[in-house]
Amino acid sequence: MKTVSGGVCAAKGFKAAGIHCGIRKNKDKNDLSMIVSDCPASAAAVYTQNLVKGAPILVTKQHLQNGKAQAVICNSGNANTCNANGIEIAEQMSRLAADELHISSENVIVASTGVIGQPLVIDPIAAGIPLLVSRLSDSGSHEAALGIMTTDTEIKEVAVEFEIDGRICHLGGIAKGSGMIHPNMATMLVFLTTDVAISPEMLKKALSTDIQGTFNMLSIDGDTSTNDMVSVMANGLAGNAVIDREDDRFAVFMQALNSVTVYLCRAIAGDGEGATKMLECIVTGADDLATARTVAKSVICSSLLKAAMFGADANWGRVLCAIGYSGAKVDVNRIDVAFRSCKGTIPVCKDGSGIDFSEEEAKEILLQKDIEILVSLGDGDFSAKAWGCDLTYDYVKINGDYRT
Repeated sequence: MKTVSGGVCAAKGFKAAGIHCGIRKNKDKNDLSMIVSDCPASAAAVYTQNLVKGAPILVTKQHLQNGKAQAVICNSGNANTCNANGIEIAEQMSRLAADELHISSENVIVASTGVIGQPLVIDPIAAGIPLLVSRLSDSGSHEAALGIMTTDTEIKEVAVEFEIDGRICHLGGIAKGSGMIHPNMATMLVFLTTDVAISPEMLKKALSTDIQGTFNMLSIDGDTSTNDMVSVMANGLAGNAVIDREDDRFAVFMQALNSVTVYLCRAIAGDGEGATKMLECIVTGADDLATARTVAKSVICSSLLKAAMFGADANWGRVLCAIGYSGAKVDVNRIDVAFRSCKGTIPVCKDGSGIDFSEEEAKEILLQKDIEILVSLGDGDFSAKAWGCDLTYDYVKINGDYRT
């Protein structure tokens, strides 16, 4: 398996595009994106579990009931959430896209991201769709990735190449997400494409399984968005025999999927609103997987720890504090903690108690952009990772006037 260029267009038969249609005031920023498969594809998605859901989520859920899709349309700058006519607008978006593509509107995945509760008018979208379709190309992933960004400062796209049944296969993705990220299923907006032939049932199983250890282990600020969605389309153009059971081929597909989703998790964590550092909590020695994940997520969500990491303060007590209130059943007298970066590793806690360490060395380690928080719970066989970022002054600045 190797990383390749192309993002969502790396897989055979996929094209993408992004344009500015007028939803956002800044004309230099794309605000409408599309991804299209040459043929109908198996499709699956996971959605936010926030009781307040954006209208596009409800429409997409209905469209994907048959496990098929051929296109994605997504706007940024407006979440189309808590609007009286939100469903109507989302349906119009899918219908206008479908008409221009000459496909069924039921085969369109619809997504929106931006301000909640702001009316969304269809006019700029309707006017922009013909141009958007005319710009579809197999090199359009970058422009599509730009079109789904809100407070993101970096484009998030990746693709991998691998082999199934002697056929060269690809799986790629783009994502947006910088704030309001604390998922309970998926996170932000993530669009994945692959040319692997796989049944809708197995595709859904693969996605639902993968997110438990990837997107569900990501937190920027503890807020679960109303519009979170991860979708995947698999058009089968790689030519492998259809994956319809859990076999070795399914395992290879899962590995490819995980490599892409982990990359996107890390990219989102590193681009958290106002963030200066990407944090990764690695928990080992747990008695079961649920415990490992609970501990890792609790540590990465701690506002106190996130603030300490911003200040390069090796305040390991905040790690133990987060473990203690996580609800996980652990022996606190067996917990070890260390911090690691490109500047080295420094143990700070052994068997639940502090140990002597150099504050100067610790600060040098914690001043780096990528920080690992290493937690050992004992002698168990299970491990987990979670991703997040530091908490900075700029996070408050960004969200203090996000709407205005």
